[in-house]
Amino acid sequence: MYSEAQRKYNRIMKILGSLAACAGLFLGGLILWVLSLFWTGQKFYSPLILVLTVWLMVVSVALIIGGRWRKWGTIALVLAVGVCVLAIGGYEGYRLYYRSFEQVVEREPNLAKYRPFDNDGRLATLDGTATLALTDNLPRLDGATALYPVYAAFVQAVYPSDGNYDPRRSDVRCSRTGTAYDRLIRGDTDIIFVARPSQAHLDQARQKNVELHLTVIGREAFVFFVNKRNPVQGLTTRQIQDIYSGEITHWNELGGTDQRIRAFQRPENSGSQTMLQYIMEGRSLMDPPMEDVIIGMGGIIARTANYRNFPNAIGYTFMYFSTEMINNGSIRLLDIDGIAPAKETVRDGSYPFSTEIYAVTTGDTNPNIPLFIEWILSPQGQELLEKTGYTGIQATADMP
Repeated sequence: MYSEAQRKYNRIMKILGSLAACAGLFLGGLILWVLSLFWTGQKFYSPLILVLTVWLMVVSVALIIGGRWRKWGTIALVLAVGVCVLAIGGYEGYRLYYRSFEQVVEREPNLAKYRPFDNDGRLATLDGTATLALTDNLPRLDGATALYPVYAAFVQAVYPSDGNYDPRRSDVRCSRTGTAYDRLIRGDTDIIFVARPSQAHLDQARQKNVELHLTVIGREAFVFFVNKRNPVQGLTTRQIQDIYSGEITHWNELGGTDQRIRAFQRPENSGSQTMLQYIMEGRSLMDPPMEDVIIGMGGIIARTANYRNFPNAIGYTFMYFSTEMINNGSIRLLDIDGIAPAKETVRDGSYPFSTEIYAVTTGDTNPNIPLFIEWILSPQGQELLEKTGYTGIQATADMP
């Protein structure tokens, strides 16, 4: 039999042992938890480490106290190990399965394939000789990625064949909508081929005392798309507005599956983002997570087409870009208000999100600028625009 002093000593040692074990487990768990913040699976491992640390602290106290608590402590320890092994095995197995699918490749079109006079026949050509031939004072051009094939075709028809037409480093370049507007306002280029300007670019032009002259040269469809596995075939204008304002958050509200909608967006001042803001008709866009804002139009198509996002992704772009320049067979263009996007529905005005294509200038004194735009609006210029894949017009318009 233990003396009273011995029993008190044993109790004190058990308490100290329990405290030491808890302190050691807590410190070890804290170190692992901090390290887990840098792991790719932190959303799984960080909470697992916290729960496991607390669980083991309780188990260690039970085992140190002994007696009837030792049995329950042993059972709890075995249970903790079993649950931990199953959880980690299941998680890592899922990650292995998840990684077995093809990775997203956010590839943008290779614009060099559309370079004037060096494109292996990809650019549209006239049936006859162009009625305009420019040899000097060549207008400097820039524009949107989706419009490069059409204004490159204009250049091939009218400009001299021995010029430098590198799409990245020449006076006939393609630097995307936002940058093209910036360069035009600064005076670094003469004509840009783009969609409507954003409010920010209109304000920027006014601040610089630059007047933007917008001449309509054609029409195009602004389209929304989902992965082809998504059962939703079409949406209404109001439903698009509700999705991008954050009021509709799940596909089952639209006749689809019970999946949360992942609504990709483009950066501010890009042509497609400006068009989305116009479609919202004054309603505020929701603030998307940073990873859902896609820099390039090719990227937004790739993300939506990707197997991992197919149940819930939606994106937007311009029809020619999606069907001709990218042509990704894993997406499906959505009908809007019951009307399918097509050249015929753009031409007759029945597709709700038809939009104008502009040649934008700032009133430069180069006499070849108005001549070139006049030729673009002529039957020959419109022929090239139609052959490229856009919808032509027969009138000009100036937007204040």
